[in-house]
Amino acid sequence: MTQPSNETSRHSQWMAFIAAFMGWMFDGVEMGLFPLVATPAIEAMLGPQHLASKMPWITGITAAFLIGAAAGGILFGWLGDRIGRVKAMSLSVLTYSIFSGLCGFSQTPWDLGALRFMAALGMGGEWALGVALIMEVWPAASRPTLAGFIGVASNTGFVLTGLMGLGLAQVIGDLGAVLKAVHVPESIAKALLDHSGWRLLMFLGATPALLTLFIQFFVPESKRWQHSAATATRKNRIGDIFAPGIARMTILGTILAAIVLLGTWGSVQQISNWAAKLSPKDPSARAMCVLMSGAGAIIASLLAAWLAQLTSRRWSYFVFSTLSLASCQFLFRSDIPYGGYFLFWVFLVGGATASFYGWLPLYLPELFPTRCRATGQGFAYNIARIVAAVGTVITGLVLNIESAAGWANLCAVVSLVYLVGMVFIWFCPETKGKPLPE
Repeated sequence: MTQPSNETSRHSQWMAFIAAFMGWMFDGVEMGLFPLVATPAIEAMLGPQHLASKMPWITGITAAFLIGAAAGGILFGWLGDRIGRVKAMSLSVLTYSIFSGLCGFSQTPWDLGALRFMAALGMGGEWALGVALIMEVWPAASRPTLAGFIGVASNTGFVLTGLMGLGLAQVIGDLGAVLKAVHVPESIAKALLDHSGWRLLMFLGATPALLTLFIQFFVPESKRWQHSAATATRKNRIGDIFAPGIARMTILGTILAAIVLLGTWGSVQQISNWAAKLSPKDPSARAMCVLMSGAGAIIASLLAAWLAQLTSRRWSYFVFSTLSLASCQFLFRSDIPYGGYFLFWVFLVGGATASFYGWLPLYLPELFPTRCRATGQGFAYNIARIVAAVGTVITGLVLNIESAAGWANLCAVVSLVYLVGMVFIWFCPETKGKPLPE
């Protein structure tokens, strides 16, 4: 039986949307933090005598984060189907907030990698839970618009990360004077501000913990989930997403997401490191790339959901794959010096490759029934991060990424994955105009 989503009041729908939007936005902040602080953090912890091992640490910690997100997506997705979307969302946000903040206390790369892994558990779960919640409490006609705002939210977080990085670079000297004026010990002030103030940025990662209070007190549970839980003959299991009739959807959704995430984490996320090599004397280069990529992504995420509704799910994914491939190959294979024109292309690449993040929240919920929707989405979206993790490590080891040319080659090779997306989407079902499975 169908439990109509319009039984949820408009006020409750907006509370769910605000909570999910804020959660996704902070997801974007968490994901954007490490590319911004990775190099200064690892250099600070290794010391000048061990800088030769810097890049293996950076790629290793990135891989650990992706694997943690994959595990968290499955764990918290299952919890969302078992105990409810709202309770599981609160736990996921609290998890990534606490461990992100603790990263600022890291003394060794091992510490940082372990804490990033734990933070990723919560971050991976929040995406699937938020998508399931708002897609179930809002009416079907609103789904394309909501999907677009899901992509906007996480990329707004990326922009905020870039702004924080730029702002900190501008005021870091003044912060030293402020800390001295309030009698902060010199050793502590030095630890906070040295190496571009990376510890301060990581401490800011703890702020989303406040969101859990809002979720617990103001966000309603999904009536679809309550109805499904009340009528279920047994508790859900993770293995349900591999049951007959659902397993094919799980596999297709996982491959589609893997293409997107490999392109993002193995290529686009590395642009800030490439820019730092192109312009080593510009301390704002990393933050500017994060900022421009995120700005392009915000616009594209809204347009992506609109295009998917105007055409079809399959045609839109094909178009996004084509645009991503073309823009990435031009940027990474052209000898463009760092500057305004370079940042313009970073904006375009960020938009093209992030368009999928307005498409996936629309398509994935349409593949799975309510009883295992959060688990299915969490698995499909996040297990792909393991593929991205393996790809990141392998390409980082194979290619010389200590030079600007090495970074460009890495990004150009990995972005060829969008060719696969252009073909594979035609083997997937078209779901436009169909109600959410019950």
